[in-house]
Amino acid sequence: MEDRILKKIAESMGKGEKSALVMITEEKGSTPRKKGSIMAVWEDGSIEGTVGGGTVEYKVIEEARSCIKKEEDGEFKYDLAHDGDLSMECGGTVVLYVKVFIPRPKLLIAGAGHVGLEILNLGKLMNFHTVVFEDRKELTEEERLKNADEIILGDIGETLLKYPINNNTYIIIVTRGHSYDAEALKAVAESEASYIGMIGSRKKTEFVMKKLIDEGISREALKRVFAPVGINIASEQPKEIALSIMSEILLVKNKGTLQNLRDIKKVNF
Repeated sequence: MEDRILKKIAESMGKGEKSALVMITEEKGSTPRKKGSIMAVWEDGSIEGTVGGGTVEYKVIEEARSCIKKEEDGEFKYDLAHDGDLSMECGGTVVLYVKVFIPRPKLLIAGAGHVGLEILNLGKLMNFHTVVFEDRKELTEEERLKNADEIILGDIGETLLKYPINNNTYIIIVTRGHSYDAEALKAVAESEASYIGMIGSRKKTEFVMKKLIDEGISREALKRVFAPVGINIASEQPKEIALSIMSEILLVKNKGTLQNLRDIKKVNF
């Protein structure tokens, strides 16, 4: 049982899914399960294993889901007496620890040109699980893309559409042209990704957005796309463009603000 639970958590990590391991660390008196009993919990409330069933398990599942959402571990103690926390008849007390497992965020890069390559290198430096999508074989040599955790060769729109995307996924579209960008964006616009960005001018962005609306992609989905992409650092150099894009991704990921720390944390001297 324990091996299966731990294997399921490991599989979730590989898929980029968050999960939590719940363990009974202390128990006194009469309790549904004994110390060391474990259970895995996922964001949607699904579970593997048990820590006793009934009211106490229902309660700790909700606590575990909350911990996953906050990305924080937690410890919870319950009095199982009739007049205790959960109005149960067991009569004992139980302490459960929730350990949250947060996989590396995934950075999907559609296009392996100059800017895409620089974003890949920065993404790896920032500890993202990096995935490059490209349809040009000559740009997918392993030595060139040595910082990629995954290299997916084929039609970019089609391969993106098949790739699992969740809210721990960040997507940047930097292909070689309008039509390729449009197909890539069409594939991911209505996904659960926490960030979607597309490189290009305002004119190009308007063209792509109108084209996708005509093809049935919702206007609301497209409004959440960062396009034109990046923070304005007034540069046309691939390395610096990549830095402006990664800064925007980190801004979204970490819920930051576009303010200088000097202006937030004023120093008196």
